[in-house]
Amino acid sequence: MGLVAVALGWALGYPPGDAVAWELAGWVWGAAAAVPLLALMGVCIRVPWRPFRELLGLLDEMVLPLFRNCPMADLFLVSALAGLGEEMLFRGVIQRAVAGGLEPPWNEAFALVVSGVLFGLAHYLTRTYAVLATLIGLYLGWLWLATGNLLVPIVAHGLYDFLALVYLTRFRGARACPPGGSPPGE
Repeated sequence: MGLVAVALGWALGYPPGDAVAWELAGWVWGAAAAVPLLALMGVCIRVPWRPFRELLGLLDEMVLPLFRNCPMADLFLVSALAGLGEEMLFRGVIQRAVAGGLEPPWNEAFALVVSGVLFGLAHYLTRTYAVLATLIGLYLGWLWLATGNLLVPIVAHGLYDFLALVYLTRFRGARACPPGGSPPGE
């Protein structure tokens, strides 16, 4: 994703690196901004709503086999690259390009919605996941607008992905499929 973002940003005149200020405040705000994302994940895990249960079942089937045996360093690298690449593309290029191609005052809001919806569609596993990813995309786009630093949504996204993968593979995965056995209920 990062390479696509760099190439597309260069072609459109919106290099994503220009939107990143590598300063301590961006790291701190990004880490703090991951908390609402983690709270949303907690709601999805705890609320016994059928679409959430189906989504969790799908993640158990798709994510656990891919990442169950990965060392923490690999989970961290995958998460960091996903946060960096996706934020560079969706916020650093798409959101900026759409906003730059329209006249104020609604250009920023329209660009936020476009990038959020595209982010949701890019994460379409189920309707529920697409809706959740769209909401997350809107939140991450708002973070970029509010702070003016793409580092904030990059860190929030990467940290959230990492903690979600750790939970899914180390905690939920342990309950979903004990070593040498089948998931409970099978």
